[in-house]
Amino acid sequence: MRRILVAAALVLVGCGGAPKSGDDLMVSVRTYNEGVRWERLTAAASRVPPAEREDFVDERDELAEDLKITDWEVKRVADSGKDRAFVHVKYTWYLDDQGIVHETHAKQSWERKGKAWLIVDERRTRGEEMPGLPEADPEEATEEPAVAEPR
Repeated sequence: MRRILVAAALVLVGCGGAPKSGDDLMVSVRTYNEGVRWERLTAAASRVPPAEREDFVDERDELAEDLKITDWEVKRVADSGKDRAFVHVKYTWYLDDQGIVHETHAKQSWERKGKAWLIVDERRTRGEEMPGLPEADPEEATEEPAVAEPR
């Protein structure tokens, strides 16, 4: 009897972990940022709009010669409806030729395209300027909804 209960529990746990319809935002955020950090460019590029993937891989491949991202952390997530979200990320990084560790905060804009969440923009919001990370436009007023805790 005990074996049957254990087997049933395992089946229920397995069903609870089944993928949802479409990508979860935080899975996409993790796939992108881990891909950039560990130079898994194919994985990271899977979260970039298809028309931009080739340029993204070329740029990141060139940056990886000197830029080393040692850590990243989601600081907060702001949902903007069911198909758009803003994710604030803190990067810890250094340049190989300098060896000085820096911290940079960025705002990533994500949109759901079909079933997939894709990063459509990323801008530095504070901290050191980071190669490959464009500066935020001070005149651009992007309204964000209330902040939610990272999921």
